[in-house]
Amino acid sequence: MIILKSALISTPIIVLARIYGVTLIPAEDENIIMRGENKLDILKIRKDDLICVSNSQNYVEIFFIDGGELKTKLLRSTLKKIQNDFDFLVQVHRSHLINPSHFKAWKNQDTISLTQIELPVSKNYREHLLAL
Repeated sequence: MIILKSALISTPIIVLARIYGVTLIPAEDENIIMRGENKLDILKIRKDDLICVSNSQNYVEIFFIDGGELKTKLLRSTLKKIQNDFDFLVQVHRSHLINPSHFKAWKNQDTISLTQIELPVSKNYREHLLAL
């Protein structure tokens, strides 16, 4: 009889705790999906693996880590669209966006080192990058 009473009391508490516990903890999606203008232009990678995005005429070249190797993919898109879609990227040059988590060091006044790649930094964006 005591077991039945305790089950009747504890069951609603456990159910409510599970419902509110799941809604209070936001699920972070570590994957990002980059889409180009063409249907087949899709790249799904982890947010931490994205190093930088560079402008290449009518395309953007995406540099990312896959299995410890530096890989690239071309998508038909604009740098401005990528920057609007992924607000964590920081512009360091009119042709380059970087993921700040891959920033390693300043090589000199006009160049930064990222994971397995170096990029130029223009004067217009240097102050913003130094503020990070």
